[in-house]
Amino acid sequence: MKTVTKKDLVDRISDRSGLKRVAVKRVVQQFLEEIIAELGTGNRLEFRDFGVFEIRERAARIAQNPKTMEKVPVPPKRTVKFKVGRLMRERLQVPADAPATMDAATIEAPASVGIPSTPAAQG
Repeated sequence: MKTVTKKDLVDRISDRSGLKRVAVKRVVQQFLEEIIAELGTGNRLEFRDFGVFEIRERAARIAQNPKTMEKVPVPPKRTVKFKVGRLMRERLQVPADAPATMDAATIEAPASVGIPSTPAAQG
């Protein structure tokens, strides 16, 4: 499994859409900042077919340091929960006869996403 960075995604979107890399980077960064801002205010974010981001409150608890066996209080905290949407769930289901790994070229972007899957389709 390889790691895909924000830069990789920006480059890919820029290449497929024909938009300048700087503009795509600005939009992607603004999108991520908006997600953080909305979650920070406690709002739930729902992206149809992709998934839902929501804040969960974790209660305070007593944990144990495995090295020293000392009891340690853990304060309450807020975490982000992501629930997978229908389209992503379908894409992540791998048939039994499929190869063990799939690269980005194997999975085509759905037409509903609005990103051409081939350079010829951009034209």
